[in-house]
Amino acid sequence: MSNQDQANYSCFKVEIEAGVAHIQLKRPEAMNTMTRPFWNELPAIVKDIDDNARARCIVISSTGKHFSAGMDLSVFTDDEGVTARQDADRWVAAESFRRFVHHLQETFSCLDKARMPVIVAIQGGCIGGAVDFISACDIRYATTDAFFQIQEINIGMTADVGTFPRLCKLIPEGWVRELAYAGRRLPAQRARDIGLVNEVFDTHEEVVAHALATAREIAGKSPLAVAGSKVMINYARDHSIADALDYIATWQTGMFSGPHMAEAFTAKAQKRDAVFPDLLPLKKKM
Repeated sequence: MSNQDQANYSCFKVEIEAGVAHIQLKRPEAMNTMTRPFWNELPAIVKDIDDNARARCIVISSTGKHFSAGMDLSVFTDDEGVTARQDADRWVAAESFRRFVHHLQETFSCLDKARMPVIVAIQGGCIGGAVDFISACDIRYATTDAFFQIQEINIGMTADVGTFPRLCKLIPEGWVRELAYAGRRLPAQRARDIGLVNEVFDTHEEVVAHALATAREIAGKSPLAVAGSKVMINYARDHSIADALDYIATWQTGMFSGPHMAEAFTAKAQKRDAVFPDLLPLKKKM
């Protein structure tokens, strides 16, 4: 990812070092709200890292007082925003709008689909669309002042970009219902208690440092084994135990790597870091 590419991002700063890609939201003066460019830039960044195997782990963090205040209000009011077209047949417009919602969902689904783990460090408010955002990540850490809020109910709409399908797999359903119906804030400590975040830290600096340290630790493992683990965890989440057992057996038939295991054992015996091959860039065209 070139410096020129990064200069063109209005919502993000991207740094890649030692196998870790660090994606930072960079609009603290606007509480990192999600403008229209946000929805185009994030999937482009993530898919570039994933497709080209530019990193072994991704960390997402933010800047300023709040992680993100969610969808920018301009997206609901400008001429090219998220509302369905008013000049078309009502039913035809509804079909088109459904497809557009699918497109928006892919902004965060690409995090779930990425071959490498995605760790997110959350400070302050994580509101509305930001809950959709962080729920698609593999690991969540937060600061003590962080809070989570399904804000959509407070503006008269139903969250639609991933909150409900994913939160219902992450925390008890009763909590999802309370947050969704009442629009209340879920504080960081309670979020940890119910399993939404793994750990809580006193400061923003500490939570980002921990996320990066965890990412570097993951980057030292076999990328193939890490990718396989993510595939299996996601598959188990979405399928029965029997189906998941069968799928891991099929996966191992093709991708069980004796040489990678031998390198891990040898490196441990020699008290050095193991050296594993990176994932290959994905072939996307003929």
